[in-house]
Amino acid sequence: MADSPEEIQKHLKLYWRIGYILLFCTALTVGVTYIPVIGDNIWLGLGIAAFKASLVALIFMHLNHEKPLIYKVLLYTVFFAIGMLFLTLLAMYDPIISPFNR
Repeated sequence: MADSPEEIQKHLKLYWRIGYILLFCTALTVGVTYIPVIGDNIWLGLGIAAFKASLVALIFMHLNHEKPLIYKVLLYTVFFAIGMLFLTLLAMYDPIISPFNR
């Protein structure tokens, strides 16, 4: 924890800097929707959103000062989420069910 006013000011500067970065990334995400690119812009928007989420988790939730166990738990959570998304994609493109969804 911060014990002196100088340390508190240092943390406040960091929080303001992260806030400005988040505002910039939000504007960038909105701007990406108007840029015609080959393919979908959704992946670029999701990448920016993932970057913003990691900033919030690391700085505002203080995960950058956690013990190594929390990173293992987060890693397993990410693998589980990717697995669930993969299963959802498999279900969407199932050749038996797909003809009925037209």
